[in-house]
Amino acid sequence: MTSHRRHDRLGIHSIGEFHMTVPSLDEARRFYTAFGLDVQPDGERGLLIRTFGSPHVWGRLREGARKKFDWLTLHCFADDLDALRSRAIAAGVETIAPPSDANSDSDSDSNSSGFWIRNPDGVPLQIRPGVKTTLDEASHTSPPLPVDGTRCAPYRRVTQQVRPTRLSHIAFATASVPAQIDFCERVLGLRLSDRSGDGVAFIHAPHGGDHHLFAMAMSSGPALHHLSWDVPTVEEVGLGSMQMAAAGYKNGWGLGRHVLGSNYFYYVQDPWGSFSEFSATLDYIPASVDWVAQDHAPEDSMYLWGPDLPPIFFANSEHGA
Repeated sequence: MTSHRRHDRLGIHSIGEFHMTVPSLDEARRFYTAFGLDVQPDGERGLLIRTFGSPHVWGRLREGARKKFDWLTLHCFADDLDALRSRAIAAGVETIAPPSDANSDSDSDSNSSGFWIRNPDGVPLQIRPGVKTTLDEASHTSPPLPVDGTRCAPYRRVTQQVRPTRLSHIAFATASVPAQIDFCERVLGLRLSDRSGDGVAFIHAPHGGDHHLFAMAMSSGPALHHLSWDVPTVEEVGLGSMQMAAAGYKNGWGLGRHVLGSNYFYYVQDPWGSFSEFSATLDYIPASVDWVAQDHAPEDSMYLWGPDLPPIFFANSEHGA
């Protein structure tokens, strides 16, 4: 909805789709299906990840020797494309040819559109016109509160599978959080929401969206840390954790609540060492708001309440600990 666009800000507006290599497509199908996502074949080459009820493809998976986050497509308004390309070049960022695998995907016309660059960690990014997948406005809900004299909690026996509604944000491990902040601001037109020194940063889109489209955490090198999927309330976060445990995926962190972003969370570790997050009621930053970023103490950078952080949460799933 262009009515929510900030014409005084040039920047990408949302995530298009991610591309990732995993060692086993069969295991990927089991994991993401258990998580509540719509997983379908992508021809004979891989898998598509959607949320139920939406045609939008959030992710494409291919099989390879090891897990690797390959590239990310970002969407912009069509009339901003040339200005974004010019700004990237003026910032000293070289445009690159699409990755070879991109040209062999079933939608190669889309993969060759727009322009391609690399972020400071060398990860290819495609900037192209596309649908705005960030919300134009938030509609937060909460579980029903008790009414005197009646039962409030639903029956467990009729509980349905938790199914996320959209990909909210992506968190990356990076060799340099400051370099990523600078790149996101100067090249992509994103804006810093909050940070904790050089350890972690949260970055939002300028045309209305969640508190963070990206999170960046200091590590030994670039890697996907987690994919965060939105669910309506903390109830679904808790039910999602049970859903994954029942499917055999018991390593994770939560249930808890973050300080920066304010969302309730449960992270479940995927078969390759990264995570998928059930996330509810993340702070929202409208296009009309000039959010003031702050640098927070370490104790506020991770969580308000929840279990102690497990060591697996800090491991780098693509470049060692």
